[in-house]
This record gives sequence, structure tokens and C-alpha cells, in this order.
Amino acid sequence: MKKAAPALSFDSALSHEPADKRIEILRLVGDSGSISQAARDAGVSYKAAWQAIDTLSNLAGGVLVERAVGGAGGGGALLTDAGRRLLAVAGQLAESRRRVLAGAATGPGAATWSHTGLRTSMRNQFPCSVRKLEVKGQVVRVYLELADGTVLVSRITQASAELLGLRKGLAVLALCKATAVIVRPRAASFADGQQLAGRAQRISRGASGDEVSLLLDAGLLLVGFAAAGSGIRANTPVNALVDESAVVIALSS
Repeated sequence: MKKAAPALSFDSALSHEPADKRIEILRLVGDSGSISQAARDAGVSYKAAWQAIDTLSNLAGGVLVERAVGGAGGGGALLTDAGRRLLAVAGQLAESRRRVLAGAATGPGAATWSHTGLRTSMRNQFPCSVRKLEVKGQVVRVYLELADGTVLVSRITQASAELLGLRKGLAVLALCKATAVIVRPRAASFADGQQLAGRAQRISRGASGDEVSLLLDAGLLLVGFAAAGSGIRANTPVNALVDESAVVIALSS
């Protein structure tokens, strides 16, 4: 039985706007019909442009860009209906923000208000909700549920859990650095530890290791690193090891 598509969440996707460059890249893809051209216009690498789109798609809960017919190197990229709607909402939010800041330009603290948009080096960002909290002394294991029911565990201090006001059902954002995710072919997987299953989508080779973008079975995009010479190629079944202490929990507001 085919699962129903998750509802779009523009609130999550736009929580970092306008400081975030990802909206600009999505807009440039719509203008040019090309990921590579959008990357050049935005002054970022092709890989970074794709990562921006992957992250936005994760946060929005739907596909924002699809490849046009033409094959690798010969096709283009088109915004989906969800991508066009997201840009429309982003434009409305940006205009509202400009009006609010203009009206408060002479008020106390006005010089710092323009910096409230959040930017982060955390490339893996997943909207989720708290399923349960397991307290063990000063440490709390927080079970986070992704849209399809997949569970991701974060290990934080009890003080952090209290300061965030974590409770069952609370909507949060799970973040994890790409360098904290280890990827291996499923045939050579890990003996234990928190693992997420998926398939490799894009691989960037490097002398010290390969950066792997993988599509999780949960339907989200995750970035991690595999050892050099791992043999991972596009569509290879893989497992990603994510240490519980590397998963950071953030509130959207």
C-alpha cells in the first residue's frame, strides 16, 4: 500500500530566511532551469547548490526541484509546484520583514535585529517530533520521530532537555554535521550503533574519504562520509552510522 505523501511544511523550510542562501539558490534554479547555472550565479559549487536544495526539500517535506529530461550533463532542472509555492511564500515573508525592520530602524536594538536569521554549518537538518524521553541520571536520550515514523535518537544533558522544554509530541529540528556521519555499503555494515538505511545518490571523491549524499528509506536526504576506496557508487545500498551525541536538537521558534 503506497504511503500518503507527507504534508508540506514551509514553516520549517523558511525558518532560516532571509539570512540563508538556500532560498536564493532555489530562486536561481527557477530562473535558469539549471543547477549548474544557479550555482555559478550564486557563487557556490555545484555540490553546494544540490545540498542547499536537498536540505530545503527535507525541511519542506516535499520535492522542490526535479531533473528535466536529458540525462546527466544534458538535462536541466525544473521547480515543482511545491518549489514555486515555497518561493512565493519566501518573497512575502521577505517583504514583510523589510517593512517591519524599516519601521523599527530607529528603535532600541535596531542595529542587531537584522542578524536574527539563523545560519548553521549543520548540513543535515530534519523536521521531527519528540516521541519519548529516557532519563538516565544527568543524561537524556531523546527519541525523535521523522515524518514516516523512523526514529532518530539524540543524547543530551538533562539540563539541556529542561531548558528546551522537551516533551512528547513537541515539534523540533534535528541537526547533525556531515562529518559526524559514517557511511558504508550495506554489505559491510556496522556491528552496532544508531544506523539509518538508504541508497547513495551523489558521491564526491576525495583522497581522505568520499562525501556521500544518500536518500534514506525514510525519504530524506542525508550527507556523510565513507572511507576512500569504499566502492560506493550511485544507487548503492548503504547504512549511515549516526552517533547519538552528534544529533543536536533545535526549536524552530
